[in-house]
Amino acid sequence: MAGASHSFSSYYKRAVSPLLTLSMLKDRPMYGYELSTLVSGKSGGLLKVSVLYTVLFRLQAQGYIETISNVIVDGRARTYYAITDAGRAYLEKTLAEYRTLNQLFLELTEETAS
Repeated sequence: MAGASHSFSSYYKRAVSPLLTLSMLKDRPMYGYELSTLVSGKSGGLLKVSVLYTVLFRLQAQGYIETISNVIVDGRARTYYAITDAGRAYLEKTLAEYRTLNQLFLELTEETAS
């Protein structure tokens, strides 16, 4: 495939961005840049939340996160997001599905590699 936008890595990052976002918000509310910096830092720069604000707006529309405050810091607006109970339930369910599918994938690819 030509171009990085069509690579497996790009598709994977887009697919897991909502889960990463919810996972980061499960411990405390955060604003967008803080969230992005945390994901990048924890992954050694290998992962970034693709199209962060699109992900945040979609999760909010789905009822998985909510805006809890808007603050102006150094002339910049910070919107803080928090995970909802529905978001916690979705995260738990989806991470279980992800782990199951990932394990199945690993088992299937090990069999074919032998």
